[in-house]
Amino acid sequence: MKNFIIAIVVVVALIVVSAIFVVPEGQRAIVTQFGKIQRDAENRVLVYEPGLHFKLPVIQEVRKLDARVQTLDDQADRFVTAEKKDLLVDSYVKWRIKDFGAFFLSTGGIKSQAEVLLKQYINNGLRTEFGSRTIQEIVSGERTQLMQSALSQAAQAANELGIEVIDVRVKQINLPTEISDSIFARMRAERKAVADEHRARGREQAEIIRADVDARVTVMLADAERNSRTVRGEGDATAAKVYADMYSKNAEFYAFVRSLEAYRNSFNSKNDVLVVQPDNDFFKYMRSDKVSN
Repeated sequence: MKNFIIAIVVVVALIVVSAIFVVPEGQRAIVTQFGKIQRDAENRVLVYEPGLHFKLPVIQEVRKLDARVQTLDDQADRFVTAEKKDLLVDSYVKWRIKDFGAFFLSTGGIKSQAEVLLKQYINNGLRTEFGSRTIQEIVSGERTQLMQSALSQAAQAANELGIEVIDVRVKQINLPTEISDSIFARMRAERKAVADEHRARGREQAEIIRADVDARVTVMLADAERNSRTVRGEGDATAAKVYADMYSKNAEFYAFVRSLEAYRNSFNSKNDVLVVQPDNDFFKYMRSDKVSN
């Protein structure tokens, strides 16, 4: 009998424990019975707030939903602008469950399913906004207006999911890799063409400067040669005049000096040999009779 009582107590305790459930702060709960959502007297989905609650053991099941703000940050998507240009847009969405009953009925309470549907709504809104604007308008002052319009469209579409879209933000806008490569290649070609043009102009200027310098050098050398010849001619004339003056004053002495210069130039080496007659006029100042005179 005692064991039977203990068994009954244990069963009752298990039933009581299984009938109690706790909803943590930041979550809400929905109870289903045989797969059917429990509703209140007004036929609205019964949503349990945070706290301690009771349910029918075994036959009722508790599904908890996150009531906090969620962030949907997926991979970048490709959009086409009004210019038929492709853009890779990286965006994120801030959302939370507003109507837990509608959310549960439309998504089964599965967060990933809700995000797939929400992503479609967001992309549709962004595609519409990007398709009506040029790249210049997107990256300039209309970017804020674009996000506000996309938020408005996404919020209206997400209402049927029981979701409140709080914010839609575009983090980054890039060109696709193949387009970026072609643009960079064109930019490199343009810069190379500009650089080649500058180099060609530089070479042209260098040739002009080099030709001008060469012409100036040629003129300077010609002037220097002309001046040197003029000075040399003047010097020769002066020397001739000096010689003539000396000769007119004392012809014999001038002849003697010239003979000494000739002797010095002729006998500047011990190995020099002259084969001439002794009575030649070349030695007239070396003969004793001439010297004595």
